[in-house]
Amino acid sequence: MASMLVVEDEEPIQELIKEYLAPLKIKIFQAFSGEEGVEKYRELLDKGKKPDLVIMDLKLPGMDGVEATKRILSMDPEAKVYGFTAYFGTEWAKELEKAGAKGVIARPVGFEGFRDIVKEILEKG
Repeated sequence: MASMLVVEDEEPIQELIKEYLAPLKIKIFQAFSGEEGVEKYRELLDKGKKPDLVIMDLKLPGMDGVEATKRILSMDPEAKVYGFTAYFGTEWAKELEKAGAKGVIARPVGFEGFRDIVKEILEKG
């Protein structure tokens, strides 16, 4: 079963992601801050349960998504991190890609569009 880590500080968004991705039967781990995201990734890595995908918000309390992405990639250069943010197309989103994210998914695609993109990413491996 594929697994993913969702780093997003807004609980309603976390819930919507879980709800919309339910048909894909993905195990979802949640983190509500950049620090927690990095910590959780490290724990999963140590247990040999590396997530197939990390969904990263940009705007997080404390450490932002760019910094969290850098830290996850310094632990695991193979990590697949994708941004999912309303700040798509901004300098900030470009920073995320410079930090090593594989791409940025624009929040305006909506949650069904998001599910289709996630499905495609996981199928590509």
